[in-house]
Amino acid sequence: MPNAPSAPPPFDAAQALRLGRETFDIEAQALQSLGARLGQVFVQAVQLLLATPGRVVVMGMGKSGHVGRKIAATLASTGTPAFFVHPAEASHGDLGMVTRGDLLLALSNSGESSEITVLLPMLKRQGVPLIAMTGGLQSSLARHADLVLDCSVEREACPLNLAPTTSTTVQLAMGDALAVALLDARGFRPEDFARSHSGGALGRRLLTHVRDVMRSGEQVPRVLPQVDFSTLMREMSAKGMGAAAVVDEAGRPIGIFTDGDLRRRIEAGADLRGMRAQDIMHANPRTIAADALAADAAQLMEQHSITSVLVTEPGGVLVGVVHIGDLMRAKVI
Repeated sequence: MPNAPSAPPPFDAAQALRLGRETFDIEAQALQSLGARLGQVFVQAVQLLLATPGRVVVMGMGKSGHVGRKIAATLASTGTPAFFVHPAEASHGDLGMVTRGDLLLALSNSGESSEITVLLPMLKRQGVPLIAMTGGLQSSLARHADLVLDCSVEREACPLNLAPTTSTTVQLAMGDALAVALLDARGFRPEDFARSHSGGALGRRLLTHVRDVMRSGEQVPRVLPQVDFSTLMREMSAKGMGAAAVVDEAGRPIGIFTDGDLRRRIEAGADLRGMRAQDIMHANPRTIAADALAADAAQLMEQHSITSVLVTEPGGVLVGVVHIGDLMRAKVI
């Protein structure tokens, strides 16, 4: 009969904490070393990627493959068309996904992953440029590459120096460095980022404009300066905004009166029955343009502790109002 597995040693909390901190130290030192030796080859890699008319095809086996998937996703979401191809599947038909005009970004710590090296002669014949991210600077992968990005590490954080830990951290950081340099060189903007993230909160914040969420037309509570207090209150109640804009004859906002203003006046003992809108309004109300981001309206509300912002066109005429509830329903905040 096979021997029963030996029982694991008692858990050592101090040892676990020591190893955790040591892992951070080892990987941080590896990243510092990576940054220190980054040089002209990195610049050439960025230039080659920028000049690629097709897609960036990322390959890697094992843990390098997992890192490669993340790098491909980061590149694709920051303006560089990219996708991941599993090298083992490439040998069985998926290599047809790589076409002339594409560029191969291959990850292998040793540079000798057979699933990748077997593909290199064929890709070379296709004229596909190859950038290698490897720690094996004299490896088969490095010899076939047009450019080699040095991802070597002194040791893995694994206490056995076996499990890919430091090496995958360095690969991931190198991929991020490429993506950041590329997005800057392409003039990539927050709006561009939002277009590839339209389904999430970030996309809503960067793509939703004030005009998309504001109330307009008859929904906007507004009165002239000379109306009496009763008319002002009826307009506020009818529109259900908790506020009303006070506008001049040309429709430009000159003030605002809110539920908060009403409460403060009553608490101060003011008799409002004989007053007009111009007597009790808050002058110089906060305004925003319809083409501004809804997130900017939210920031304006937070900055000034208000719940509504008036929306004006370039000539200063009132065209709408956006309430904090509108922003919440649109999931901007």
